[in-house]
Amino acid sequence: MNTIREHAQQLVYRLLKLLPTDYQRDSLQTLLGLFLEAEGHPLPQSSQLKSPAALSRFLNRYAWPTRQLIRTIRRAILIQLMQYAPQGRRPWLQVIVDLTTLEKRGKFAAFGDLLHVLNGKRGVPLVVLYLVVGPFRVPWSFRVWRGQGQTTPVQLAIRLLDTLPKPLTKAFRLTILADSGFGSTPFLEALRQRHYPVIVGVRYDRKLADGRHLYDLAKPGQRVRLDGLSFPVTVAWFYLKRDGQYQQRFVLSTRRLKAAIIIWWGRRRWAIEGFFKTIKHRFGAHRFGQQTLLGMLRWLILCFTSFILTHWTHLAIAPKSPPDWAKAAHLARQQLCPELVACLLVIELARARDLLATLGLECQIQPMQI
Repeated sequence: MNTIREHAQQLVYRLLKLLPTDYQRDSLQTLLGLFLEAEGHPLPQSSQLKSPAALSRFLNRYAWPTRQLIRTIRRAILIQLMQYAPQGRRPWLQVIVDLTTLEKRGKFAAFGDLLHVLNGKRGVPLVVLYLVVGPFRVPWSFRVWRGQGQTTPVQLAIRLLDTLPKPLTKAFRLTILADSGFGSTPFLEALRQRHYPVIVGVRYDRKLADGRHLYDLAKPGQRVRLDGLSFPVTVAWFYLKRDGQYQQRFVLSTRRLKAAIIIWWGRRRWAIEGFFKTIKHRFGAHRFGQQTLLGMLRWLILCFTSFILTHWTHLAIAPKSPPDWAKAAHLARQQLCPELVACLLVIELARARDLLATLGLECQIQPMQI
């Protein structure tokens, strides 16, 4: 069985083999190196090895197999998760779905109807499917929400859940976690048909079948029937501190569970919020400046891939400690893209040659004698 570090290295090799030319393979390594700097702004103009125009053509124009690259990444994720699944009782796999906005300013004519204002933020809304089991945290897939009148976030979330492979759903017991934006009747009914247990946030004023509302309930853990829903659910609530005040948050479960367990599971949904902050502020998910939809999607795919490689590197060095994303990303960059790091080092030494000469020093790089 390969170690997780070897698994990450093999994934990079497989991705490079998918590209048809050495020129494109160099561009892919350059972009991965920019993302793995983990400084939040992996812009093409920051590259010292490729011109911004070359990287832009790689993302927006060149014909390389994007879908095959996605399948290769998913296959690598599946292999790693299946290696974690122990024999005997199946562990719980948390499948978290949520909606986030990649904030953008300015005009992007090629995106057309993709830019929307959501929760006070203007940008590209994404519905993301995120998997959590044991120490593993991996984004599985995403879809772009195109706004009102198009496919709804709930419908996109259901499509994302349908992409989960059968070996994964058989090896683990799934729990679907989501916030109140996905607590609608169509979402609950659809997952009921798929036999997926759901724990989801719900509005405090949601109407019950008997005419009351959720805020009328006096005891958490009650089995109730929501208006328009064909089956009963269990409802609990907790208080969350926001802006110095405690707000009551309701959570429902399609399984019959105790109130404390529902609340515990409901809080686990917040794991995806940490992922959103990391993917934006460390890996620059919202920094794309491409003028085509294909370029934006490729940017996001490489950004998510860099997160996965960094996460696996962290698990290889300190699986039981909170991740230091900067340290793990820099280590991943050195281990997974050593040729890139070596080229950058040579460039830096060449630039420092005059400074070294003023200090009476000289640095030479020579091949090792084997």
